[in-house]
Amino acid sequence: MAKTAILERLKGLGIELPEPSAPVGAYVPYKRIGDTIWTSGQIPMRDGKLLYEGKVGAELSLEQAQECARLATVNALAWLSYATNGFEGVQGVLRMNGYVASAEGFFDQARVLNAASELLGQVFGPDGKHTRVAVGVPMLPLDSPVELDLVFQVE
Repeated sequence: MAKTAILERLKGLGIELPEPSAPVGAYVPYKRIGDTIWTSGQIPMRDGKLLYEGKVGAELSLEQAQECARLATVNALAWLSYATNGFEGVQGVLRMNGYVASAEGFFDQARVLNAASELLGQVFGPDGKHTRVAVGVPMLPLDSPVELDLVFQVE
């Protein structure tokens, strides 16, 4: 997929990529292995603060959690852009692993992560189709409601 097409789609969606935030632990934000780039887990941070905190189905609605999934995806795209000098050579999305901090009885993890998957489709078109895991967990770092990591194919 052409670098300009990705940038134009982001612009058309009204998405301005943030400056990638530094890791908060002893890890790297992304790693390139051959023709893949793996991002570390991304949470819905904006301007150094979580968009929302808490568990989905208790403190957060499905819609708020979907907003978090989209923001975490945007943060992953910011790292991808950084790693590839503005999406140079990016071919598409291979995999998403998504985690949703879930209250007891909340079973819509897949619907939360659909917001991230749909955004990737809007940005990458058919090359945004990916495999995915959607997991409900009791707690995530910093009380984040969502965390996801992505694997991208590059030239």
